[in-house]
Amino acid sequence: MTLATRIQEWVEPRAEEMAELLEKLVALDTENPPGRGLGQCAAYLYEVMDRFGFAPEIIELAPHDQLEEPRVVQGRVGDGPRLVYFHGHFDVVPAQSRAQFTAERRNGRMYGRGTADMKGGVVSMLYGAAAARDLGLLGDGSIVFHLVCDEETGSDASSGHLRRAGLIDTSALAMVTAEPTGGVIWHASRGALTMRVELRGTEAHVGQAHLGDNAFQHMVNVAAPLNALAKELLEKRTAFPMEDEAAKGSMMVVGGASGSGVNFNAVPGSAWFSIDRRFNPEEDVDEEIERLSTLIHSAAEASGTTASIEIVQRQPSAGVDRAHPVARLLAGSVAEIEGTAPPFELCPGILETRWYAQLGMPAFGYGAGRLDVSHGPGEYVDEAAMRRCAAVYAMFAAKAFA
Repeated sequence: MTLATRIQEWVEPRAEEMAELLEKLVALDTENPPGRGLGQCAAYLYEVMDRFGFAPEIIELAPHDQLEEPRVVQGRVGDGPRLVYFHGHFDVVPAQSRAQFTAERRNGRMYGRGTADMKGGVVSMLYGAAAARDLGLLGDGSIVFHLVCDEETGSDASSGHLRRAGLIDTSALAMVTAEPTGGVIWHASRGALTMRVELRGTEAHVGQAHLGDNAFQHMVNVAAPLNALAKELLEKRTAFPMEDEAAKGSMMVVGGASGSGVNFNAVPGSAWFSIDRRFNPEEDVDEEIERLSTLIHSAAEASGTTASIEIVQRQPSAGVDRAHPVARLLAGSVAEIEGTAPPFELCPGILETRWYAQLGMPAFGYGAGRLDVSHGPGEYVDEAAMRRCAAVYAMFAAKAFA
């Protein structure tokens, strides 16, 4: 009997257990923003991991924005010195309907908020680690869990805390996160830069508009060259593989959020807009900040005003060579379970892998969910794919600790 068969024969009889756990996780409303119910979900995950014998620990975090009882759930499987991190998040994006918090099973799929991104992935990781332990595959290694609570809003409170507090062991062999890759391995991800740009004017009653200085008009004038740059960036191409050629462009959205803060019957004295930049691994974040800042200040001066710029988010890109030995181990694990070698691709967004990659650790995204249904009203995960993914995680642990 092959190892792949042994692992799958351990996982498959637990199909109903896995589905029941996912149903219970979906029912816990952890919408972020605002970040509700995080403490309750962390407590439940602690109970689940304790039943598994994973030595769980709750790491309480400092208050952050609107997050309710922000927590990280940490656990460990095995007692060997060599480490692999299984990283997941239990917050979800806001639902389109409250009905999404009642999981529904249809035609081999589980529908509901977070099934794909990524409570289904958390279930796969838990059962994958349990399979690796029960089948004696850990050798001299250990799997360490980090389940975080604010990935959907940047993860600075949770993953950022792990990094700042030195709770990520830089000698670990690898990190894997169960993002909804649909069977693809994400070996790289974009970086993120978010700016808030405010333009100043002079407020005045609309009946005496000649006495005012319209900040909204200044905003339009400053946004124009930025929109032109966004089109130019979209024509660039990353060397990293992606299924959609058009998605290889370097992304920037101008005005994803904006406002003037005054009533309709007044000339606005201030106006602001956002810039959301997703840059490819070949691009440097400091160079992007300098380029955008120079363009903004120049356009504001030409419009006859000044601009203030706030850096709201600054996250680096991350990438691992597909030829890296750990990348080959993960790809080989997928091939043995799925029967075909997986493609490697650049994630179109940012990933939790960045917190580990910054420490020199090979880090990857791989999960059963699909990105094209994540965050949408019909979000689902294929239950058989979720079980195969658990088997992949167990196989990867076996290979890593061989």
